[in-house]
Amino acid sequence: NTPAFSATGTVVVQGGTVIEFGGIAAATGGTITTDGDYKVHTFTSSGTFEVTSVTNNPTFDILQIAGGGGGGRRRGGGGGAGGYLYETGVSISAGLYGVTVGAGGTGAPSGSGSSTNGGDSSIDSLLAVSVGGGGGGGDSHGASGGSGGGGQGMTAGINAGTATSGQGNAGIAGSNLSYGGGGGGSGGAGSTKDGGAGTANSITGSPVTRAGGGGAWDAGAAGSGGASAGGTGTSAASNATANTGSGGGGGGDDAAGGDGGSGVVIVRYKFQGDQGSFSIGSKYYVQNDGTITTVSSSVNAGLALSTTSLLLNGDS
Repeated sequence: NTPAFSATGTVVVQGGTVIEFGGIAAATGGTITTDGDYKVHTFTSSGTFEVTSVTNNPTFDILQIAGGGGGGRRRGGGGGAGGYLYETGVSISAGLYGVTVGAGGTGAPSGSGSSTNGGDSSIDSLLAVSVGGGGGGGDSHGASGGSGGGGQGMTAGINAGTATSGQGNAGIAGSNLSYGGGGGGSGGAGSTKDGGAGTANSITGSPVTRAGGGGAWDAGAAGSGGASAGGTGTSAASNATANTGSGGGGGGDDAAGGDGGSGVVIVRYKFQGDQGSFSIGSKYYVQNDGTITTVSSSVNAGLALSTTSLLLNGDS
């Protein structure tokens, strides 16, 4: 049996069979930045991700966030965060992949009407669809979505929305004439009128928190990651930050809710650099954890022919 290797590159097996590990790619689409040996493509609006070449079976990391829900009106509940999905080690072949970035939901207007859910985000069929965040309760209950919208601070819309499994958290129910319920965040449910926390991710090379739940009336705190706070008294709530997928805040008494933040899709892959880490001429051994190192063990992996290849069980 072939042992499990932690090093990347090509392992040459006696008999001519080739096993490939790791690899590099080239692609276009979105706003492209560089982080060391990695390219990062950020889509803040819908577009196309085109993989133009692949070498040695590269893998990709994908962060996909839907639009956040709008906040409710009239002692409104906070909007829920857009559905949050992050996967590493995704295999992608050369070709075209359609990217959809969900819009933020609309906050409920001051006169009458309900908030709306955020739009869904996706990158072709590589991942499941990220579901838009639920709108906060106002003229109706909090809506279900990626994360659920919080309930209104009035009996008529007190119930909160539920979350999509694996994408977020439910909103919080409101309390009649006391407070609206916070919108659910990707990192946790809210607490009474406060929005749920967002989630930090370093796919771009440094940690950024996104997809928090909107705060609710009365002065509920915004969840971390770009959500907006709830209105106070009769004041309207502000809008969530664009391309964070965070929820809008719930409006004050007879005041409008804030809009949810639009979503984002980010793809990361290796485009250059040494694909292996073998020391030429050194013998490697399989360790108990399945990795290979130069530390002697009872299982001989092989002789390094180059930085990217081993002759399995080679002795010279």
